[in-house]
Amino acid sequence: MPELAASPPASDRTYSVALWFVLAFAAFEILAALVHFGARIRAHRAAVRAAAPIVVETRVTPGPGASAAPTAANAPAPASSAALSASDRLLKEATALRDRGDTANALARLQEAAQSDPHNASVLAELATIYESIQLFDRSNETWQKIREIGPSAGPLFELAKNKLSTGVPAATPPASSDTAGKPIDAEGIPEGSVFGVADVKAEPVPDPEAETNLRLNIAVRKRPGVSYETGKLRINVFLYDTAEDGKVVLTDADTSSEWLSPTHDWSATDTETLIVSYRRSKTHGVTSEAALSAAAAAVTPGKASGRSKKRAEPSPQPETQPAESAHRRYLGYLIRVYYNDKLQTVRADPPRLINDAPATATP
Repeated sequence: MPELAASPPASDRTYSVALWFVLAFAAFEILAALVHFGARIRAHRAAVRAAAPIVVETRVTPGPGASAAPTAANAPAPASSAALSASDRLLKEATALRDRGDTANALARLQEAAQSDPHNASVLAELATIYESIQLFDRSNETWQKIREIGPSAGPLFELAKNKLSTGVPAATPPASSDTAGKPIDAEGIPEGSVFGVADVKAEPVPDPEAETNLRLNIAVRKRPGVSYETGKLRINVFLYDTAEDGKVVLTDADTSSEWLSPTHDWSATDTETLIVSYRRSKTHGVTSEAALSAAAAAVTPGKASGRSKKRAEPSPQPETQPAESAHRRYLGYLIRVYYNDKLQTVRADPPRLINDAPATATP
């Protein structure tokens, strides 16, 4: 008996073809959707990358009348944002103090700023400029050199530093052969046999419309290199003198004070520290006693708690100064005596005749 092969009905074959067609179409749709959304995601990511800024830390160091933005490749290692903020604030304070004529406090602010941010060219330039204005040319040169070492990232200040170091900063004044008392000065710029000497004294007028005379003495006190400094053993006596109407030399009755240029003034970083002595005679100067005149001697002992030297009254048998005499006084000069370990180191006077013509002053 012959066998017959069974075959699926025509309707089943049509259903299978239709099913495969639907599946294929669905797969195609899914693939197309994936391609479409993948392209949109890639485009969105590209747009985000294009819009995001490239953050580069750099220091802007504007010079006088100009500004510069050094590239990150040449910029020194950035300090912390807190340090930069502190240095900028101190720079602003120092500029305001300098404009008011307060050079000492301006320098203190700048030195603090330079310690927190030693690569801030703007701070260093302001520091060098003030040193230059008070004729501390060695320190000015050192500070301009620091700016040059920063390199082109300092912007215009780099070129200014190069110009200053090549032609713009005067050389330090060579020391005299002897002090005012005639004591020979050796190659170190210090009197022979002494640990301390006075390298230079500069008188700097201070603009003051309310004063008849306002000036500042910058006294460069030099320590012999290689010799350690013992705190409390150095004493500096500064006596300021006026000329009375009759030509007599008298201790001044003007307002006087003294302070160190550096807050530390311990000769650890340099062999020369600067003492600033201020003299101010107002246009409405009052009458004082002779006892107050002797207070013009500013006895300065480095290492004490206070950086300023106040007036110190001493009894005197002389009568009180008369109003007319005080009104006609004029600044004459100074007499400086430096003692270390109770031994006289050097004497400086200007005019030199004050060593012989000045009224007697107390000595240790």
